[in-house]
Amino acid sequence: MKTPICDFVREYSLREALRLHMPGHKGIPGLGMEPWDITEIDGADSLYEAEGIIRRSEENAGRLFGCDTFYSTEGSSQCIRAMLYLAMLHGKNRGRTPLIAAARNVHKTFLSAAALLDLDVLWLAPEDGESHLTWSMSPGEVERILRAAPERPAAVYLTSPDYLGGVVDVAGIARVCHDLGCLLLVDCAHGAYLRFLPESAHPIDLGADICCASAHKTLPVLTGGAYLHIAASLSEELSGSAKAALALFGSTSPSYLIMQSLDRANWYLEGFPEALAGFLPQVEALRCKLTGKGYSLYGTEPLKLTIQAKPAGYTGRELAGKLEKRNIVPEFADPDYLVLMLTPEIGAAGLRKLEEALLEIPFREPIASRPPKPGRAERVKSIREAMLSPAQALSVSECLGRILGEASVGCPPAVPIVVSGERIDEAAIACFRYYGVERCRVLREES
Repeated sequence: MKTPICDFVREYSLREALRLHMPGHKGIPGLGMEPWDITEIDGADSLYEAEGIIRRSEENAGRLFGCDTFYSTEGSSQCIRAMLYLAMLHGKNRGRTPLIAAARNVHKTFLSAAALLDLDVLWLAPEDGESHLTWSMSPGEVERILRAAPERPAAVYLTSPDYLGGVVDVAGIARVCHDLGCLLLVDCAHGAYLRFLPESAHPIDLGADICCASAHKTLPVLTGGAYLHIAASLSEELSGSAKAALALFGSTSPSYLIMQSLDRANWYLEGFPEALAGFLPQVEALRCKLTGKGYSLYGTEPLKLTIQAKPAGYTGRELAGKLEKRNIVPEFADPDYLVLMLTPEIGAAGLRKLEEALLEIPFREPIASRPPKPGRAERVKSIREAMLSPAQALSVSECLGRILGEASVGCPPAVPIVVSGERIDEAAIACFRYYGVERCRVLREES
């Protein structure tokens, strides 16, 4: 697999040209990568008008993923906004209003996209759920909600895999969507590697129409590198608008360092299936040893190890602290879960270090408490109106009955407890306190 972006930048750096163009470091090493940090000079192509080396690199990626593939240097957040814009275009072509049916565990970027695009949302909320971070609903349940809705949405939006490693029945829900004339959009930020499993579990291969994937989360790509994927069935209609959609929400100065990283990943991915096939049995062996000791694991995503901490007598944060003392840094921890993200890059030695650390932790009396449920907050205003209205930051204790403006969640995990425009009730207050949210931005009260 050729790497046209990397090749061009390498050749340019060797020229030692007098750089009278951006960036201001002029290629002079400070941190070390400056010689390879360039801008849209002659021959370097342009990300949103790609016709040269970037276009060839994206085509290489498309051959690997089996669908039209476009680069983002601003993570899946840029791609989420772009795919919602494309879904809105698709719906308008068919006379649909901008309504999206979405699983409740969306990334907060979904909310900003809904505000910018003035989308309405039909929330697919299961009757019961273990955590606001995960979502589980059968294709039959999704179909029942869609058929009962006063208006058919333009698209259904899911997150799979989710932050805890939960995986949705994408194939089953895709069939429901297509039977009802809806697109299926999947936030697959945590699953860029799924295409390369022994049996592909990539959303596009399972029937999704558009998906995003953060290459930097599970592949050896610099932070910010991501993909927007479009299924072949929509290639003629939407792929020509993909660049415009990404440009609408992206910087006019995309990082060439990140683009080189995505370009090099194409070369890496040619041998990745073999590396993954060799690593997965080692991960499964670790899972078996942990469950044999008594650990409770959550989720079925192959490269995410999520431990339910309370059955072992700890909070997730306490388990994280014990690992950090062994110089092992987790992805995420909260009162209930410890999330560990694995890739072949850590190797057998990394898995052994993790295994030894976890198996040495003595179990304590299980913690019986369960997380509070957010409930079903009252919608008072649209997401757009709430996010674009004057707001103030108040302590959570002062927010009962107030309307949420901007979603008050950090990243990770960036999954809203309450959605912008909803009224903060007692259930929401309990959740904020449980997860350590101390302040919320609420709409100013009208005098």
